[in-house]
Amino acid sequence: MSSTQFDHHDISAASDYLGLQRRAFLGRSASGLLGSIALAWLNARDQRGTARAAEPGRPTGPHHKPRAERIICLFQNGGPSQMDLFDPKPELTKLNGKPYPGKQKVETLSPSASGNLLGSPFAFQPSGKSGMLLSELIPHTAAIADDIALVRSMVTESVCHETALRIAHSGHPIATDRPSIGSWLTYGLGSLNQNLPAFVVLPDPGGLPINGTLNWSAGWLPAQHQGTPFNSGELSVAPVLNLRTPDKISAGARTRQLDLIRKLNSQHASRFPENTDLEARLRDFETAARMQSAVPEVVDLTGETAATRQLYGLDQPATQTYGTRCLLARRLIEKGVRFVGVYLKGQPWDTHSDNANATKKVASEIDQPSAALVQDLKQRGLLDSTLVVWTGEFGRTPVSQGANGRDHSRRGFSMWLAGGGVRGGYSHGATDEFGYESVENVVTMHDLHATLLHALGLDHLRLTFDHDGRRESLTDSDLTHAKVVKELLA
Repeated sequence: MSSTQFDHHDISAASDYLGLQRRAFLGRSASGLLGSIALAWLNARDQRGTARAAEPGRPTGPHHKPRAERIICLFQNGGPSQMDLFDPKPELTKLNGKPYPGKQKVETLSPSASGNLLGSPFAFQPSGKSGMLLSELIPHTAAIADDIALVRSMVTESVCHETALRIAHSGHPIATDRPSIGSWLTYGLGSLNQNLPAFVVLPDPGGLPINGTLNWSAGWLPAQHQGTPFNSGELSVAPVLNLRTPDKISAGARTRQLDLIRKLNSQHASRFPENTDLEARLRDFETAARMQSAVPEVVDLTGETAATRQLYGLDQPATQTYGTRCLLARRLIEKGVRFVGVYLKGQPWDTHSDNANATKKVASEIDQPSAALVQDLKQRGLLDSTLVVWTGEFGRTPVSQGANGRDHSRRGFSMWLAGGGVRGGYSHGATDEFGYESVENVVTMHDLHATLLHALGLDHLRLTFDHDGRRESLTDSDLTHAKVVKELLA
C-alpha cells in the first residue's frame, strides 16, 4: 500500500511505526550513533505529544530592538539572606533578641520557626561610585557595584522551596511540567549557534538542585527548547554523557553511519511531507552530531590564561567548582548559546540553623566567581550583550528559627542584574525597617520575567503558545498583571 492510500489514522500509525523502527535502529547501532542527548529530546517530544501543534506560528524573532542577546542565570538555590548580604537593617541589629514589634506575626514555613528578632553580625560598606551598601561577606560583588542593578524589593508567592522554584523558573506555582524561562527565550529567539544547544545547564557536579531537571524543562514547548545539562565535573572525560563516538568506531565508519542516517531520514521525510514532527526531530539529531566536535572545544579550559583562572578562583579549593562553571558559562555564550543556567547542589543558602556561619560559607564560594563573570564579560566587550541574573527563589526572615537560624521569607528579598542594558550602580525598591516586607517599588517574579524578556527584545504579552485550548505565556499576565520594570534598564 502506498503512502497516498493511508487515511488520517493510518498515516499517524505508519508514522509512529516507522519512528519506532528508526529509533530501534539508532539505539542498536554504534551505541546509539548520535548519543543519548538526541534520543532524550526525541523521546521527551513523543511523550508530550506537542510537536505537531508547536511548529505552526512559531515566533521568528524579537518584537522590538533588544538590549541584550543572551542570558546567564546564576541561580542561588535555597534563598540567600537579604539582610546579611544586600539589605542593611540597623534597626534589626539594634533590637536583636527582642520580640518582633509588627502588628502581624512574621510568616514562616514552620509555625514554630518565628522567634525573636535576629540581627546581622556583618558590617555593610558603601561600594563603588554609587555608594551602594553591601555586606562585608561579598567584597567581590562590591567591586562590581557600579555594574549591577540591585533589587531589594522582590516578592514571590510561596515559602515552599519546590513551589517557589517553579514560580522562579516557569512563572507558575502548580506542580506540573511547564516551560522554564530559558525554554521560552529559545522558543522566541532561536539559537545563535547551530553546533550547540541554545539552552545549556551547568549543574553542580556533586548533584542536582531541588526540583531537579524541572528547573530547565521545556514543558509542552517543542522538546529542542529544554536545557541540555553539561557535566562540568569531568570535562576531560564526558562533558555531555553518551555524546562521544565509541572508541571502537573509526572516523570513516562514523561518517558512513551518519550519511546512512541522513539518507534514511530524507527518504522518510519525502514519504510523509505532512509530518511536521519530523523536521524538528532531524534538527535534534543533526545538532547532536555537530555537538560531537563543538562540545570538546568549548569545555577545554587549557587555553585560558593563568590570570583568568585566578580571576574566577580556579586556584582556590573554595571557589574552584563554582568558578569553573562561571567560566564555562562565559565560553558558552561566546559560542552563541542563548541561555546558560548555573545551579547549586541541593539548597546551600537554606540557613535554618547557624545562619551567620552558613551564609558566610556559601558567600565565600559564590561571591568571587559571580563577580569575576561580570568583570570578564566586561573586559571582553560581552557584557553589553549579555544579561547576568543573580537570584534565589526567596529570602530569609528577620526573626530567628531556633537559636540562630532564619526561615524562608517570600515577602521581601534581594537579587541583582548586570549587563544587557541594565542600569548599573542602581538600587531599586526597599523593605521595611526589619527587612521583612517589601514596601517600595515592589517587584514580583512575574515582573522580573517580563523585564528579562523585554531586555532581549520580547514582549511578554506577545510571546505565547497555544496549549490544550489555552494561550499560554511565561507571565500569564491576565492573572499576574506582570509589568516591565523599566527603572532597571538604562
